[in-house]
Amino acid sequence: MSTPQNALSRRAITILKAVRDGRAELRCSCEPDLRVDGLSCCDQNTAHDLARAGLIRAIGTPSPGQWAPAQLTDAGHHALGGFSAAA
Repeated sequence: MSTPQNALSRRAITILKAVRDGRAELRCSCEPDLRVDGLSCCDQNTAHDLARAGLIRAIGTPSPGQWAPAQLTDAGHHALGGFSAAA
């Protein structure tokens, strides 16, 4: 799925940056929950949208209900491409 940078909300960009920076985990389920810095993400709907769009995924193959580190997919890196690490 193609996601133009201007179609991402500020919150989505912030979540993608947290994933890129290794600060996020996903719980494996039909709608994966997201934790950032050990805390539940305040916008699970955006986290679900990012996962459904193929921008983020869990590393490995965790069992249902298990937490795993999150990572950006190639599409996630591309979507975040124009946003610097410091921004």
